[in-house]
Amino acid sequence: MADDGSILVTGAAGQLGAVGRTVTGLLLDRGLPVRAMVRREDDRAAALRAAGAEVVVGDLLEPADVSRVVSGCRRVYFGMSVSAGYLEATVTMAAVAREVGVNALVNMSQMTVSQMSIQNTTPSRQQRQHWLSEQVLAWSGLPVVTIRPTMFLESFFPLAGPTVRDRGRIELPFGRGKTSPVAAADVAQVVAAVLADPEPPLGRIFELTGPRSQDMHGVAREFSDALNREVTYSDIPPDDWERALKRAGCRST
Repeated sequence: MADDGSILVTGAAGQLGAVGRTVTGLLLDRGLPVRAMVRREDDRAAALRAAGAEVVVGDLLEPADVSRVVSGCRRVYFGMSVSAGYLEATVTMAAVAREVGVNALVNMSQMTVSQMSIQNTTPSRQQRQHWLSEQVLAWSGLPVVTIRPTMFLESFFPLAGPTVRDRGRIELPFGRGKTSPVAAADVAQVVAAVLADPEPPLGRIFELTGPRSQDMHGVAREFSDALNREVTYSDIPPDDWERALKRAGCRST
């Protein structure tokens, strides 16, 4: 592909999973110019700048900021943490990307969307926003590549870790449901590869999973093997878990 200017990476200073930050590093390692979008100037922004990225400060909910940040870029990675304004940010990015003439937009979605439709949705507002955002990007006519990972492994450890440490149990409201958490670093590798050469996968959806799908009893056995002590799974009511999350300062999704 011909030189299309800098590659924009949103959420480049993200913490949990740090996909944007890892993508930035991988692209810089390939010798590609990266514009890293951050919310504020801090140590993480300074580290990105020291690594060779062009660091820009902006808010994905402010159209003027998005226009300024996207201008001059033809390849964009769009990823945003859990936010009530996620759908608004997606629409803003789509509008700006259309105006600028972006050649490739890599959108970070989530695996649950693959099972959703107008008739089949979920109680999670964030998951519904992801589904609606995918619809918006499809309507936009933009050249989009969609990444749908399962739960990040880095997100699962904080959920299960405290009760495993304190009581030897994974206490979550997952019932007999199965999951296959994927490492954020592996997801970042895919995103970086697509951004480096986006033409072949344009229009495709990549669903990324961990090595195996298993219920929480299976996950508990893996904890047991790794820690060399018994760890079990205790299914708890969703309301109890939501109250625990609120006490910990987490937002409902």
